[in-house]
Order: sequence, then C-alpha cells, then structure tokens
Amino acid sequence: MKRVAITGLGAVSPTGLDAPSTWDAVKEGRSAIGPLQIERQDLVTCPVAAQVKAFDPANYFTTKQITPLDRFSQFAVVAAREALADCGIDPESDAVRMAPAIVGTGGGGLETFDNSFWRVYGENSRRIHPFTVPRLMCSAAASQVSMNLGLHGMAYAVSSACASGTHAIGQAFALIRSGVSRMAFAGGSEACMTTGNLVAWEALRVLSNDTCRPFSKNRSGLVLGEGGAMLVLEEWDHAVERGARIYAEVLGFGTNSDAGDLTSPDPEYVELAMAMAIRDAGLTPGQVGYVNAHGTGTAMNDAVESAAIRAVFEGAPPPVSSTKGVLGHSLGATGAMEALLTAMALHEQVMPPTAHCTEPDTALGIDMIPEGARKQEFSAALSNSFAFGGLNAVLLMGRA
Repeated sequence: MKRVAITGLGAVSPTGLDAPSTWDAVKEGRSAIGPLQIERQDLVTCPVAAQVKAFDPANYFTTKQITPLDRFSQFAVVAAREALADCGIDPESDAVRMAPAIVGTGGGGLETFDNSFWRVYGENSRRIHPFTVPRLMCSAAASQVSMNLGLHGMAYAVSSACASGTHAIGQAFALIRSGVSRMAFAGGSEACMTTGNLVAWEALRVLSNDTCRPFSKNRSGLVLGEGGAMLVLEEWDHAVERGARIYAEVLGFGTNSDAGDLTSPDPEYVELAMAMAIRDAGLTPGQVGYVNAHGTGTAMNDAVESAAIRAVFEGAPPPVSSTKGVLGHSLGATGAMEALLTAMALHEQVMPPTAHCTEPDTALGIDMIPEGARKQEFSAALSNSFAFGGLNAVLLMGRA
C-alpha cells in the first residue's frame, strides 16, 4: 500500500478567507461567532452564527462564472484553488490533470433552494433562475472544482450529514493508498445560513442562543457555521520526489454506522470508529497524542464522545479539543475543516484550545485544553466526525 501525504491546504471560513488565517484564529481561540445577519431574518429566532461575512465572490469569479455557482460551490472552488497553489505542483502536470475531486456537503445548494422556494411560495412567482438545478445539486461543488482546476479524475459528492467532509477525505485516502490515484482533492463545503435551514435547526432545539461552549459545564448547544476546506492528498513518494512540503501523513480511516437512532449517537460505535482508525494505521492508542473532537457543545454529544474517547484510551486519553467554539458547526464542511486544522496542529506541534470552555466539565474525564493553545510534541492525532443517522467517520494523521 502507498503512503499518503497532505501537501496542500485551502479554506474559506468565518475567521478568514484562507487556511493560514483560519488556523491562526483557531490556534488563538478567536471566535467568529456573532450576531446573525441574513435575508428574511424576521422569520428566524436564533440570534447567533459563525458566518463568512467578508467573502465577496466578485473577488474570485467573473460575472459569467458566478451565474451557475451557489455559495457552497464558491467556497469549495476558492478553497481548492488555494490548496492547489499551496501544494506547489505544476497545475498542468499529469498528476493534477487526472486527480479526483471529492467534496462533502450536507445540504448542497441551500441558498439556491431557499431563494427559489421563497419566490414560488413567498412571492407567488413561477419564474426562478434557469440554473437553479445545476446550482442546488449536491454534486455541484465537486463538478465546479473539477472544471475550475481542470481535473479529469473521478468527481463526486459525499453526503453523510456532519461526517461528509471526513468521509470525502477518507475516500481520497483510500484511492491514493491503493494506487488508483497519485493525487486527489478532497474536502467539504457548506453554505447553510438560510432562513429555511435555520428554522429547521431551531425545530431540533439544539441551537445555542449565545455561543458554543464545548465540554464546558455551562454549554448551551451548538452554533451553526459555514465555509469550505479542501486538502490535497498525494502519494508520499511522489510528493518527496518533487520536494513538496508535507503537512502531515494520513495513516488510517475508521468509519461505520450505528444502525440505530436517527439523532442520538451510540457510544459503542463511536468508540469503534476511533478504534478502527487506530487499527487501520497499525498503531496503538498509546501512540495517539491528540484528539480533535467532534465537540458540538450539546450535552448529549459531549457526554457520548467523551465516554467513547475514555473507552478507546482505557481511561487515560490524550489532550482533546473542539474547534467549534471558534468556527461553529459547518455541517458537511466541518469534518474537512477539522482535518485541515489537525494537519496544521501536527505540522506546528501545537494543540489548539477549546474556545469558550470557561467552566471545564471535569466529570467528562478529558483534558479539553481550555486554557489556550498548547505547545507539545505529539506524533499522531485523531479527527472525529459523528453525524445524524449514526454515521461515524474518523481520520488518523501522523506527523510528517
């Protein structure tokens, strides 16, 4: 089997429009959660979100290019462009030209959905944009990334709710490890700040009214976020041969299904997904030095994930943190964003803090890094994603 390197990173997030600024904010615990600002806001009661407010598509696309692009596709393309430039390879090389594009998303073109339905049901109009279907389909971002970068490998979407981005990277990892591809672009994108989506999430009664406090006694629920993250995965020997910078190595992937409750996670299979990733990498739990948790800030997720982590590490887990206190929960993009951050953590040997964890819940039995970023040597890290429908996905990465 081939070794798999991460050689390029790209991001559009609430804290910055590129990967370095996103990582810097997460490392410093600078939260992007703030007052919600959307169209038809009078229909929404949730007051806060983590939005990408500085993004202007006109800075990245011509008017003609913007026309068929929903906001989630725009995020994916911009992040993929950055990842390609960051990896330092000739864009015309065979490795790039035949690379797959695999993009995870939970909802696809939600902005297009919302605006189109508003015209039909809110304004009683029968006229909607002719590009509505190509904009809203879940595979739109993958197609747009492949067309924008000229990628002729397989291109497809992965839609597994909040595990989508992690599943996409896991798929790319499998393709390269097996020798099918030398390089792949994989990640996730979500633009979910729409009236209909927010009202739907309000109905679940899991949203916080002020901020996200993962693993804190005073946690009050999750906060929705948005953005996109794309990674370049590359065959290790190919990356070394061309002198590429390697951020981290993807060592293992674990994924399964609870096959149980639609919204309540099963700790047995959450634990198993982590154990599978460790076993797939050929490591032992004791060799894992950090866990980037799913860490949504809900009472159920914090309790279940913490218990599963303690079980995997037999009561002595490594430091654990959640970055959702800074970036919110970007649904199908969140796993990709957190994989990117985990790669940066390994690269710089810095564990990011759990922002807003002002009252660490010691009953959870984990060290949630509440005091600020921690400079500490570690050779391997887990990145967890657990989704509605009992869809679990875990990546294990190693220091390059």
